[in-house]
Amino acid sequence: MQFYQSDIKLKPFSRGFHLITDEVLNAIPEVKKINKGMLQVFIMHTSASLTINENADATVRIDFESHMNVMVPENAPYFVHTFEGPDDMPAHIKASLMGASVQIPITKGRLNLGIWQGVYLCEHRDHASGRRLVITAFGN
Repeated sequence: MQFYQSDIKLKPFSRGFHLITDEVLNAIPEVKKINKGMLQVFIMHTSASLTINENADATVRIDFESHMNVMVPENAPYFVHTFEGPDDMPAHIKASLMGASVQIPITKGRLNLGIWQGVYLCEHRDHASGRRLVITAFGN
């Protein structure tokens, strides 16, 4: 079994849901060497998250952002952690709901995603810096 790992820093993204599948693959070309295995992508932040969803219609990403903002609104009167701005505590909650990592099967040197699936960066802050990812591929 082989293990490969890469750390990358993404460019800053605006608040919302963004496809990053190509950035992930470009960071770890060794995926092509793996016949059967797994790819794990982990985000090293508490106010952004990762998920897998539709890669074809951009309105899906808009709807995700709209729905998350209804589920976890800013300026909730019960928030105590407010010193980093009104988007900070909701960003932490959204990140916990969405998750810090995704795993994708690797088959014959390619990510075994569904035809309409892609990896999303879920940016929950209004003004975030570039996010860091740890990308690990393993298999044989």
